[in-house]
Amino acid sequence: MRIATGLAGAVIASLLSSCAGAGAGSEADLIKLENDWSQATVARDGARLSRFYADDYVFTDADGALSTKSKEIEEITSGLFHETAYKFDDLQVRFFGEVAVVTGRNTIRGTWEDTGQTMNGPYRFTDVFVMRDGGWQCVASQASRVERE
Repeated sequence: MRIATGLAGAVIASLLSSCAGAGAGSEADLIKLENDWSQATVARDGARLSRFYADDYVFTDADGALSTKSKEIEEITSGLFHETAYKFDDLQVRFFGEVAVVTGRNTIRGTWEDTGQTMNGPYRFTDVFVMRDGGWQCVASQASRVERE
C-alpha cells in the first residue's frame, strides 16, 4: 500500500521558509511545520516541499516500502498522488537536542491518479526532524493507516 508524503506526508508534508529559518524551535514551531508541509502537499508546491525534506530523507510506508525526497516530491507535484484535505489530531512533539520527533494522527483525503485508489482516512505517523543550518528538516517519516483505535 502506497502512502504519500506528508502523511504526511505523507502522509503526512513542513517546509515554509519562515519555519526553515527558525531558531531552536518550540512545540508550536514544529506543529506549524507539520501544517505547512500538508498545505504544500495539497498545493503541490514543489519548491516549498524541497525545502522541507532533508536530502537524505526516507519515508517508510505501512507495508515497509521506502521512498526518498525526490520520489515523494515527484509523486506529489506530478499529480500522481493528489491530497485534497488533511486534519491533524493528537500531535505530540518531543525534543532531543538538535532532533525533534513529532507523532500524531492525520486524517487525509487523496487519490492515486494512476490506479484511482483513494487514500481516505486516519493515519498514525512519526516524523523525525534534525536542526540543520538554523532550521528543521525532516530526515525520516513513517505512516500507518489506523484500522481501529
